Amino acid sequence: MNVLVVNAGSSSLKYQFFDTTTGNVVAKGNCERIGLDGKITHKQLLSGKTYTAELAMPNHAVATRIVVDALTNPEYGCVKSMDEIEAVGHRVVHGGPYFFESVLVTPEVIEKLELCRDLAPLHTGPHLMGIAGCTEVMPNVPQVLVFDTAFHQTMPAEAYYYPIPYEMYEKYKIRRYGAHGTSHRYVAGEMIKLLGKPAEETKIITCHLGNGSSISAVKGGKVIDTSMGLTPLDGVIMGTRCGAIDPAIVTFIMEKEGFTPAQMSDFMNKKCGFLGVSGISSDCRDIENAIGEGNERAALALNILNYQIKKFIGSYTAAMGGLDAIVFTAGIGENTSLVRAGALEGLGFMGIEIDKELNNSVRGKLTKLSTDNSKVQVWLIPTNEELVIASDTEAIVKALNK
Repeated sequence: MNVLVVNAGSSSLKYQFFDTTTGNVVAKGNCERIGLDGKITHKQLLSGKTYTAELAMPNHAVATRIVVDALTNPEYGCVKSMDEIEAVGHRVVHGGPYFFESVLVTPEVIEKLELCRDLAPLHTGPHLMGIAGCTEVMPNVPQVLVFDTAFHQTMPAEAYYYPIPYEMYEKYKIRRYGAHGTSHRYVAGEMIKLLGKPAEETKIITCHLGNGSSISAVKGGKVIDTSMGLTPLDGVIMGTRCGAIDPAIVTFIMEKEGFTPAQMSDFMNKKCGFLGVSGISSDCRDIENAIGEGNERAALALNILNYQIKKFIGSYTAAMGGLDAIVFTAGIGENTSLVRAGALEGLGFMGIEIDKELNNSVRGKLTKLSTDNSKVQVWLIPTNEELVIASDTEAIVKALNK
């Protein structure tokens, strides 16, 4: 099946075009500066041909039309006509308490997605614009929503409920939802295959580490806990996000600095993390370079991340009653050996032993990092969220035709 996978932002429309029979991406690209002026960067992966143009994109519908034109272009496209686009799959960040699995787009689904605006104000609006744009341009093509929060919906109440008055949960749906679920789902599934035993017998910790990071405990193929909470601000230190901090720090800084709630939210989301601690950059590559030059604050930023990952590994192992495997994925997890080594340092008492030389040399490819003597397997597994979205979309659309 030919599936167009869409990830809509407020002023962008990233896309990949899949042939699900082979699992291959045949084209991908990005529309930028939607609502301002507009630019498309498109690449046909089979031929290597690229197309870049500055085109007016007043809204997501026009951007979608431009994407379809690129996909059907005889020189750098990959299909002859729009009729060959059989389905569209959308990445959606937050499904709130309404969506526990991927769903076909219907008017009722859109109504429920509207209710998630407060839970993900930076993301839900753009998602809705992307869906509306695809509906306008391809009204007869089925669309599917795949939620980053869905994989985490198996958490028990004691893991997702916050110790606040119950009416706050009832009124505002305040609970732990998690994020990066599509990535955690993919790498956990791949790890289960590598372990070679029934999914229900497995205990896995998945570490999705990038500019945004989250860690999940996956027992029996299902999430029992995850580090991100109501929003993607919770958990470990990130590029510009503070992660979990004493709640009193929020009101303390607001009083001292005279911040409004919006300013405090901006502070925690955009001025903390690696950037705030190091004073250098939010990018882990810049932090690594600074560490090589002897910068102590850069080293502190990375050490905080390593220490926090280690704590999550310990607590999640306890929560699951054991551990079979640890997975590192995403930009930092796949490419930063200092983090992988630092997070696992001192965990020999748990039976964790990695090949240090191999760990230092590998980047971005499927690799077993643990030694044969290690009781816990450690793997680098490159994530593939778009493939999960394409696969879910194919399954739901095929079920319509049965």
